[in-house]
Amino acid sequence: MKTITTKQPTQSVPHTNIILEQLTHENYKHACEINRDDIPKEWVDTAATIMDTNDYGLENNLIGHTYLARIDDRYIGLIMVGEALPWDTDPIEMKGIPFYRLMGFVVDKEYRNRGLGGEIMEKAIEQVYQEFGRRSLALGVHKDNTQAGRFYERHGFRKTGVFEGDDEYYLRLI
Repeated sequence: MKTITTKQPTQSVPHTNIILEQLTHENYKHACEINRDDIPKEWVDTAATIMDTNDYGLENNLIGHTYLARIDDRYIGLIMVGEALPWDTDPIEMKGIPFYRLMGFVVDKEYRNRGLGGEIMEKAIEQVYQEFGRRSLALGVHKDNTQAGRFYERHGFRKTGVFEGDDEYYLRLI
């Protein structure tokens, strides 16, 4: 992917058996089964919060999707990539332009450190781009979640030094 002022995202070996399906109230129970008990709730939104945010987006005709990621019949991840509503805390680069927020991204702890997270994220972003068009991306990383910060930097995001509470904005500009 082409980025401005950021390096190219890391390419991982594809795992062709990862399937993304849109989060619904019918499959929501699988989002709740993703094992994330080692991640503080302050670091990543819960499945319940993401379901509520997903419903808000649908009710207000916002573009984007929330996906459950699975391998065969095992649900291993959750990710939301959706149209960003403007927040007062948004970095200056995002003011006045349409962009997507990446939220609630979590991979089951049994499936981490295998390159699956990067593949899930890039696949979700690409699907949203194909359906709704390319836009820059913004996300927040809790100041204490240094491992997640390094992950996003490997995938073309850059730290901004701009915070919303304890979360620092990371951007991937197009």
